[in-house]
Amino acid sequence: MLRKIFPHQVDNTYSGHKLGLYFFFLITLVTIGRSCVHIFAADGGAQSIATIPLDTYSQGGAEAVIFIFAQWGIAQLMVGLIYLLEAWRYRRLIPLMYVFLFFEWSSRIALGFFKSIETAGVAPAAIAQLVLVLLIPVMFFLSTRQANVDHS
Repeated sequence: MLRKIFPHQVDNTYSGHKLGLYFFFLITLVTIGRSCVHIFAADGGAQSIATIPLDTYSQGGAEAVIFIFAQWGIAQLMVGLIYLLEAWRYRRLIPLMYVFLFFEWSSRIALGFFKSIETAGVAPAAIAQLVLVLLIPVMFFLSTRQANVDHS
């Protein structure tokens, strides 16, 4: 199992189940897409998506939240580009990327218990995080399993 996570050779060979690969493509697109929202949306998605009531903040407070969301978007874009590189050129590392994904998404959930922010509703990402934390281990498992090859 460790050899699947930390391969001796890194190349574009992917031997896991195709669903694990396709789901990784989807996560890559979602990561890059949401990063662009945080960078380019006027409110960084803070109020329009995450339901943070920026209109109740002072102008400086709202601008600070928007700036932090944009910085987070830059970090997400960098991670998304690394995922894209893995998906395009270094597929053998996809099981390792699933380990990182699980750590990132489950850490966000845990962080929410210690550091919260007032919102006017439930952001779509809050629900998606729970679903992904359950799906990512399944996709990790699939990515480490040798795919059945039909030689007929």
